[in-house]
Amino acid sequence: MLIDAISDEGMTCTLSKRGGRNVIRQWAHLHNVRVWHLENRAKDLSGDLPKFETREEPERNLLKAALLASTERVAEYLERGITGTGKSRHFKKGVIATLGYFINHESHHRGNIIITLKLSGHPVSREILYKIYDWDKI
Repeated sequence: MLIDAISDEGMTCTLSKRGGRNVIRQWAHLHNVRVWHLENRAKDLSGDLPKFETREEPERNLLKAALLASTERVAEYLERGITGTGKSRHFKKGVIATLGYFINHESHHRGNIIITLKLSGHPVSREILYKIYDWDKI
């Protein structure tokens, strides 16, 4: 929903003056971090997931497809930890700490994306900002 609300110009915005990630590359980074964790903690779940190069700016449809696929795989990975089934490793403090990591990392970047868009003159509408927190309707 949030990706669809960002204009093409907004996807190329960055606040970095030293070559840091623009909005689209932050989304790609989120996906890549998911894949990295799966490769190192539940290799069988990472197999066919695409990875993006550091400076790659994938097309919106490819990015959305990759994020959806990695979302499903991370959900399966976490479910394994909760149910004790399948082969996977989690943080030393367990599956809840692993879930906390994913929430923290993705929230950080989502906030960074939203503030980058706002400060670059491409703010996300208030309607969308409220919708991303309306979990009963997601």
